Amino acid sequence: MTVIRHEAAVPLTAAGRRFDQSLAEMFPDYSRSRLTGWIKSGAVTLDGMQVPPRQLLHGGELVRLQVELAAEVSSAPEAIALQIVHEDAHLLVLNKPAGLVVHPGAGNPAGTLLNALLHHDPKLAQLPRAGIVHRLDKDTSGLMVVARTLPAYTALVDLLSRHEVERQYEAVVLGTMVAGGTVDAPIGRSMGDRLRQAVRDEEDGRHAVTHYRLRERFRAHSLLQCQLETGRTHQIRVHMAHIKHPLLGDPLYGGGLKLPRGATPELIAALRGFRRQALHAERLSFIHPVSGEALSFSAERPADQQALIEALRQDLLVHGADDY
Repeated sequence: MTVIRHEAAVPLTAAGRRFDQSLAEMFPDYSRSRLTGWIKSGAVTLDGMQVPPRQLLHGGELVRLQVELAAEVSSAPEAIALQIVHEDAHLLVLNKPAGLVVHPGAGNPAGTLLNALLHHDPKLAQLPRAGIVHRLDKDTSGLMVVARTLPAYTALVDLLSRHEVERQYEAVVLGTMVAGGTVDAPIGRSMGDRLRQAVRDEEDGRHAVTHYRLRERFRAHSLLQCQLETGRTHQIRVHMAHIKHPLLGDPLYGGGLKLPRGATPELIAALRGFRRQALHAERLSFIHPVSGEALSFSAERPADQQALIEALRQDLLVHGADDY
């Protein structure tokens, strides 16, 4: 059981302010909601007494915080291999394979990334979602950062909310694009299908921006670099479908099979055999939440996506850019 202990004097400049407000400034490693819960439970005292969160301060009081972190997740650890790119006392960065679900849920009660993380580091059970601060879809591969301490968790969530984590993806989409651009379109849950997201109006959709750049153009497909400015569920998949270039292989958003005329046997086999959305989180950059060091990581595209792109390139060489 991890025990957190802190002791500090309330700044004189906090006179007249509420206890919960000042506590959040004194201990920024923890979220305000968490600190408020600790005040209410008596884990945080003011001059040795339990007081309400709205207690007004005089300045100079002694604050004591002592908390035993209880388990926040109840899932069982499972010995599932992890490809760890970076690990230190505060966080780890991993390269998630396609096919691995991030969180347990309906239809996936076990065998998830969360179960694997609990096996790798049992203390992650004391953190919300076992330290997972963002997610990738089951069939999307690539880089994720996971917190290993509560301060790191709070800081990473804050970095993500302020859009200060750079996330770059590689995608293969249907259709031949001529240039890059930006999709700025709110996203919300689809009215007709609870499994899908959709572009919505500003009243009931959340702000979402995706920047994309054309890397290569094939006969009936394009290879894109996508940069997330926001991080909504299925964002790249929804935005690319919105501009009529859905991700190849995407089962939810219309990226079905599209064979160019006279496609090579290798391309036909590659397209028919690629049974997921062609999306890979290839680059992740952020400021370390404790050391302040600028970190940047990259992950090579997985073998199936590499084989797909090679087949598209070879088909283009055989037929030429103007033969569709």
